[in-house]
Formats: sequence, C-alpha cells, structure tokens
Amino acid sequence: MTTVQSATAAAAQNIAATQNLLADTQERFLTLLITQLQNQDPLNPMDNDQITSQVAQLSTVTGINQLNQTLLALSGQLDVSQSMQAAGLIGKEILVPGADIRVGTGEEGTQITHFGMELLSDAAGVKVNILDGSGKVVRSMELDAHSAGVHSLQWDGKDNAGVTVPDGRYTVQVTAFDAHEAPVSVGALTSGRVSSVASSTNGVTLDLGLAGSFLLADVRKIM
Repeated sequence: MTTVQSATAAAAQNIAATQNLLADTQERFLTLLITQLQNQDPLNPMDNDQITSQVAQLSTVTGINQLNQTLLALSGQLDVSQSMQAAGLIGKEILVPGADIRVGTGEEGTQITHFGMELLSDAAGVKVNILDGSGKVVRSMELDAHSAGVHSLQWDGKDNAGVTVPDGRYTVQVTAFDAHEAPVSVGALTSGRVSSVASSTNGVTLDLGLAGSFLLADVRKIM
C-alpha cells in the first residue's frame, strides 16, 4: 500500500469511527430518555424544562461530533495532499536543517558536496568552516553578502591547502554578520536525496538515506 493510499484509508477509518460514535450516543440518549419517561413518578413527573434541557444537551453533543467529523475530513484531505506532494519528491535532492555533510566521489570522479544555509536577515558577509571527525577545521570559506533566505552552497572536497580530504562525514559551521559586524542568525542545511516517503504519527516523513529521516515540513529547498 502506498503512502497516499494509507493516508486515505486512515482518514476514512477516522470518519467512520466518528459516525459510529455519534449514532451510539444518540441511541443511548433516546433509550435513557424513554426509560426516564416510563419510570417517572406520577406524582412528580418530569417537567418540560428538564426534557428540553436534555434534548439541548444532545444537540450540543451532536453538533460537536459533527464538527469533529468535518475537521477529521479536512485533516484527512490534508494528509492525502501532503502524501502526494511528498511522493513527488522521490529521487530529488533537498535541503533540510542539519550540520552533517558527507564527502564521497561522485560523477566524473569529483567530490562536490552540496549543503546550504538559511539566513533570517540580510548578511554583509558569511564564514563557513568545515570540520573533520576530530573537530579540526579542514576548510574555511569567506562568502560575500547574501540576502535573507535559503542559499545553496557546495564544497569541492579539498582542504585549505588544496588537498582532497578523505571520504567520510564532516560538520559545517556557518556564521554571518551584517554591515555593522553584528551577528546575523543563520542555520546550516544538509542535503540528501529522497529515497522513499512514509506516514508517521508526526506526519509525512522523507527518508534521505545516510542523512536520516525528516518531516515534510523540514524541507527548505528542492534542488
């Protein structure tokens, strides 16, 4: 069963469960009301206000259940829409929050590693440090001014001396500053290729292989 089919089936099950609960509630209320009327004290019968109050309570419960049913239907449609959107990402490379990047020989023997950054405001300058597994800085890059938003970056897999570094996992540190040299809030982004999608209790998740799993809401850019 695909992710879209799973989301559709879950939405249908939720709506059916709500409808059954509503029917059971109405049936129990009517049974209780008829029992009260049949067994009321002839010398002290139920007055119209009591009956009206109970009917009003049922109407309130029914209205709430109908509202819940509508919300469940809307939620199910949203889940299906998100699942279809996520399925379209399979095979595409995306940027998500994260500082870990990997170096490995790619096409034509190159070691180009894609990553990115997310600036909350304009920056007059940006500095990128790439660290190896021991925490040592192997490459530093000074970047020019960048506007606020998400930006794609890349590393050729070479250290500051121009020597190709070994394949493996590295860490990106990004700092930025404005025209007055005050710090600018910035976050590192890691890249990965979507291999599959799945539904979870937290929403639709994307499997990026060695980069891990991320929520659809984590996607910052599709490359």
